[in-house]
Amino acid sequence: MINKYKNKLFMLVVVTIACFIMQPDITEAQTIDTKAKSAIIVDVDTGKVLYAKDADEALPPASMTKMMTEYIVLEHIANGDISWDTTTQISDFAYWVSGNDSFSGLGLTQDVDYTVKSLYEAMAIYSDNGTSVALAELIAGSEGEFVEMMNEKAEELGLTDAKFVNSTGLDNESLDGKHPEGTKQDDTNLMSARDAANLGYHIVNDYPEALEISGMPETEFDGAEIRNYNWMLDHDAEYLKPYYYEGVDGLKTGNTELAGYTFTATGEKDGQRLIVVVMKTKDEDERFKETAKLFDYGFDQFEETELFPANYQVEDESTIPVTKGKAKSVDIAIQDAVSVPIEKGSEEGYKVVYNLDEELLNEDGELTAPIKKGEKVGNAEIVIDEGEDFGYILEGKEKITVDLVTTEEVKSKNWFSLMLSAIGQFFVSLFDKIIGLF
Repeated sequence: MINKYKNKLFMLVVVTIACFIMQPDITEAQTIDTKAKSAIIVDVDTGKVLYAKDADEALPPASMTKMMTEYIVLEHIANGDISWDTTTQISDFAYWVSGNDSFSGLGLTQDVDYTVKSLYEAMAIYSDNGTSVALAELIAGSEGEFVEMMNEKAEELGLTDAKFVNSTGLDNESLDGKHPEGTKQDDTNLMSARDAANLGYHIVNDYPEALEISGMPETEFDGAEIRNYNWMLDHDAEYLKPYYYEGVDGLKTGNTELAGYTFTATGEKDGQRLIVVVMKTKDEDERFKETAKLFDYGFDQFEETELFPANYQVEDESTIPVTKGKAKSVDIAIQDAVSVPIEKGSEEGYKVVYNLDEELLNEDGELTAPIKKGEKVGNAEIVIDEGEDFGYILEGKEKITVDLVTTEEVKSKNWFSLMLSAIGQFFVSLFDKIIGLF
């Protein structure tokens, strides 16, 4: 009987130890994959890319195209060219697009004055195509000229893989030959996930008021209720409740047969705002579930971490030699602390690399006194030794840099000391020349 209990106790201990060994370290960085063809996660505060999957592949964005239309409208409002209260009427083409049963449309009415505000809401919330065309025509005179503006703005914002052929996101071949002038019938809009995130990043940072509209689950248009295609908002409809994600307030969904189901989403949690893009998912359910999974990953696995404190110095590189000074060298350090959203448990992969300003150094690599405390002598680049670093969403900002400064003052030698040093140097040089003769 005793042996029987001993055996049971032994097995219990073995199982407990095995479970303990197999339990993953909760601080260990987790990995993730997505069913989306391409995807990206971006931290809005820093522009740092937290995750990317085929993020530079140009794909049809469908109605995510309208984010560029929105950006240009918001820019024209900010510049005073139009206002939310500016009115316009519906052209024959905008009327046809809005009433076409093949597209998402509200069925606009002609010979009626619509405000920019009402048209923008119908475009951003209900993804109406006719209102997109009407806004494009209001701003540029024609949709063809507006498309030129879209592509110019894309280049300005650094959307390197984007190509716009209309203001709506529809495929030109679906427009029965009514595609914008200057484009081809077989053309379609193209954006990469990185482009979409970049565009969303600029909307959120340049015109945060856009989130007040994109975050509306529903509103009224022409006396009828219209519902937002973003199911992650707090909708009243019971069938949409499972998709609700607290903190999500934008930005734009899209769907065509060619594009599949796409989404550029943004949301905030505990003071951190992320942008998530998924492209070419198979249906609405997958689109929102994959977006939620990427939000979970970004919010749960990444945190703002101070990698290096202010005044951090690299060992064995903490000084620069000084000439004509009362001290022979000066200490240098990074000026500000470096904080970056990184995966939990990956802090050890980063290091500081000094880049001295060569123009400040003489041919012997020395600084010339006098030197002020806090004087900039170059920059320090934060690099990752191991692991994967996806960089930043903004073009030209692929690195983390911080100013490299002196930590103390070095005064010049007085004229007598300088004279003695010069005489000493003269004789040293003369001696070297004499030795060289033998």
